Amino acid sequence: MAHRVDEIDKRILYYLALDARNTSTSDIADEMGVTPATIRNRIKQLEEQGVLRGYLADINYKSIEGYVTYRFRCTAPIPDRARLAQSALEISGVVTVQELMAGSANLGITVVGADTDDINQIAGELADLGLEIEDESVIEGEYHTPYNPFGPENVPKGPSLTDFMSLAGDAEVVEFTVSEGAEIADMTIEQAVNEDLLADEMLVVGVEREGDVLTPKGETVIQTGDVVSLFSKGPLEKNSLEVFGTQ
Repeated sequence: MAHRVDEIDKRILYYLALDARNTSTSDIADEMGVTPATIRNRIKQLEEQGVLRGYLADINYKSIEGYVTYRFRCTAPIPDRARLAQSALEISGVVTVQELMAGSANLGITVVGADTDDINQIAGELADLGLEIEDESVIEGEYHTPYNPFGPENVPKGPSLTDFMSLAGDAEVVEFTVSEGAEIADMTIEQAVNEDLLADEMLVVGVEREGDVLTPKGETVIQTGDVVSLFSKGPLEKNSLEVFGTQ
């Protein structure tokens, strides 16, 4: 049976997802008006209920010279999916496995290797398990954020970054969802440029809305919930995306 969480549980989960290492029970207790002992007991209960499954280190393998992170999308027979997911975790180099509710490509497997030989070795071992590799790609960047509805109401909600890619030179492409209350929402691209909300080196190259892909033009209106692809000639500063999210 699913575990029911209250506001104290939600706040605990929010702050642990935000920064488990530097979150103290006293900080959460002060905000929620309870004792640190209450927070410690709640954390223990969440662990026992299987809601809080662990505390994982966020490792940037790309920063280690030569290392590469790959994502494999594999198909497993549905009756064997859970068993094969556990078997895949036993392969050296596999760091995460996701079971997906799909008939094909129903396992997402993230692996790390020191070089392409390592990746090929892992791919071979996955195939030996009986998994069919449908697709593979290099993970260029990965970003995490806590579930905002569990957090305080006054926490600013920025644009939700969904993809990032570095191109030749210093050029970059980012893809993100425009947040509710964003400064740029309900403006045309031309208006945003005229009001200096979009820098000269930034170009909107794609807009996806309710499953439809739009060709961005000057008169295209940016709306809350749009998935926007933005090209920049140089590295993007974090504050350059603030206009796409609540201040």
